Amino acid sequence: MAWIWLNTAPMTPPYRIMLLGAGLVGLAAAASAQQTSLNSHEVNPDHSVTFRYYAPTAKIVTVGLDYTHKDSPMAKGTDGTWTLTTGPLAPELHVYSFKVDEVGLLDPLNQAVEVSMAFFRANIVVVPGAPEPWDFNDVPHGTVHHHVYTTKAVAGLNDNAEDYYVYTPPGYDPAGAKTYPVLYLLHGWAQIAESWVNIGQANLILDNLIAEGRAVPMIIVMPLGYGNAAFVTNGFGGWNDEAQIADNLDRYSKALLTEIKPQVEAAYKVSLRREDRAIAGLSMGGGESLVIGLNHPDLFGAVGGFSSAVVYKKFEPEFAQIDPKLAPSILWVSCGTSDDLIAPNRGFVAWLKSKGFEPTAIETAGIHNWPVWRDNLVHFAPLLFKPAAK
Repeated sequence: MAWIWLNTAPMTPPYRIMLLGAGLVGLAAAASAQQTSLNSHEVNPDHSVTFRYYAPTAKIVTVGLDYTHKDSPMAKGTDGTWTLTTGPLAPELHVYSFKVDEVGLLDPLNQAVEVSMAFFRANIVVVPGAPEPWDFNDVPHGTVHHHVYTTKAVAGLNDNAEDYYVYTPPGYDPAGAKTYPVLYLLHGWAQIAESWVNIGQANLILDNLIAEGRAVPMIIVMPLGYGNAAFVTNGFGGWNDEAQIADNLDRYSKALLTEIKPQVEAAYKVSLRREDRAIAGLSMGGGESLVIGLNHPDLFGAVGGFSSAVVYKKFEPEFAQIDPKLAPSILWVSCGTSDDLIAPNRGFVAWLKSKGFEPTAIETAGIHNWPVWRDNLVHFAPLLFKPAAK
């Protein structure tokens, strides 16, 4: 079955809001009854944000922010409301979460949520500014389609239901003769198929880049990125076991190449040429993209990894099929300089060069977060599917 979102009118705010479950809605109602005037995430004129949480009996309340990855203590007021005001933040979609006496909680008064398959709980707050490439701007908009199918390759999913999202650009005609290049865009660990749309704003980024003439019209496929759901639902410990990493990647590679790719090519007007097919992703999805893309040089003409989880003791076993004579026209490896994965990415770039590849190595300011990855996509997408890109 499939659903379609039509991006024909702006949302308020301009991203898809994930509605919370009944329990959290009830919590929100209780909090509202206790303090009806509470603004839990107030964006101030100087681009700082004031966070508030009502917990009169709590001993300590903290707020975790995406631009630091640290929990900052909040101050308790006489009315039982805990408060913290940040310094000025960059105009972005930021994520945050509360901890009340060391228990992680969503903001009960904010229904905009970054959904996760793991233990992460985070809300979204938008700090506005000048129009950015990831904002909803007054340009032609594409369409985001949602597909669900029964997988034979992926283990551990409820009812074996795998899903993926497909962005078709403005002017796409399913009955027309024109074919489009395709980018397979993968999310990170704990995220879901919708993450590149819900908070990554990939559809809006491409709308804006296409309208400005910076990127060619393309189709983007955004699948759920696990070969074994247990790799995420069992917690972060799986990253300490290369056998689990390999099993997850092997199963996912099979799902992507033998299930999702054929479905996309049957249902959409995508070019079947290697030069018109790219793969990229962030974190876990970056590692998946590099392994799948480089090991299948006959399928992908461009490969990108953003803050990639290339956490291997030796690269050779995972990249056994690579061939510098069949190198992609674009081999992009980027990472934030304050990211814990910067060292593995530098090591991977050095290893690629030792094997005869010429990767485009990009280091930017930032940590392991969405502001870095949205910026990566803004700069990576315009390079794709152009003869002079190399």
